[in-house]
Order: sequence, then C-alpha cells, then structure tokens
Amino acid sequence: MRKSAPVFVLQKTSILIKPRKNQLKTNIFQRYWRYFYLRILRLRGNPEEIAMGLAIGVFTGCFPFFGLQTILAILLAILFKANKIAAAAATWISNPLTSVPIFAFNFHIGKLIVGGTDISVSQLNFKSQTDILELGGQFAITLLLGCLIVASIVSFSTYFISLNLIKNWRKHN
Repeated sequence: MRKSAPVFVLQKTSILIKPRKNQLKTNIFQRYWRYFYLRILRLRGNPEEIAMGLAIGVFTGCFPFFGLQTILAILLAILFKANKIAAAAATWISNPLTSVPIFAFNFHIGKLIVGGTDISVSQLNFKSQTDILELGGQFAITLLLGCLIVASIVSFSTYFISLNLIKNWRKHN
C-alpha cells in the first residue's frame, strides 16, 4: 500500500497598502467596532441568553456605580441565566469617554421627573462617586431615577435589537 503525498493548500495573500493618515484613524475605529461586533455575534449560547446578557450589561452601565458595574452585571446575568461575557462587555457603554455625557443626560431626565432641583447640569462633576454623594440626597435621587428610566429604555431596546441581529447573523452564516 502506497502512502499519498501531503496536500498543501495555498491561501490567498493580501498586499498591504499604506493607508493615508485620515484613513488610518478611521480604519482603527472601524476595525475595533467590527471586532467587538463579531465577538458578540460569535458568542456561544442561544441568542436569547446573549441578548439578555447585553441588555443587563447596558442596564448596569447606565448607573454611576464606578467599579461595580461589571460585578453587578455578572451577578444579574447569573440571576437571570444570561450570558455573563456579554453582560460584562456591555457595561463598557459607560467608559471614561462616555460616562459624563451619559450621567448628565440621566440627571437631566431625572430632573424632568422630580423637578425642583437647583443644580444645573453644567455644575456637575462626575469624577468619583464621593463627588456625587457630596451633592446631597436630592441630587442622588434625581440622578438614580434618571438612570433607572434611561437604563430601562436602553436595555429593553438593546435586547430586541441584539436578538434580531444575532438571529439574522446566525441564519446567514
């Protein structure tokens, strides 16, 4: 009996073209978001678990519990039997670049509901949790109510949008 020779498969090679400076910044951000998007879509588990994990992560990411958002998201994901990795990843909706606008918006929404708060959004400083607590109970209630309202709406939307995206992606691949 004769042994067959090994078969080598040639793969396509790509030629690297040096991008322009403006293109490089765009490509880095596009690549990052595409990588994040594909990582979420390729998670193991059924689409409902992954979508629930994303919704839980977005929900906890809308609250000003700096340093506890990921832990809370994982605990809630365990409680609701959702995907823990998706929950932890989605908490990064509030990162150092987006936390101030998110919490200012949440405070504004809470102020519309509660009313009567003399603090304006331009006076707020969200650098640490102690800075927030020094502003008083009325501020904390206003902010947390705004966070609850915004987080509920955004997480509800996240669940259905991500569920449809994941199901469609898995159906086509």
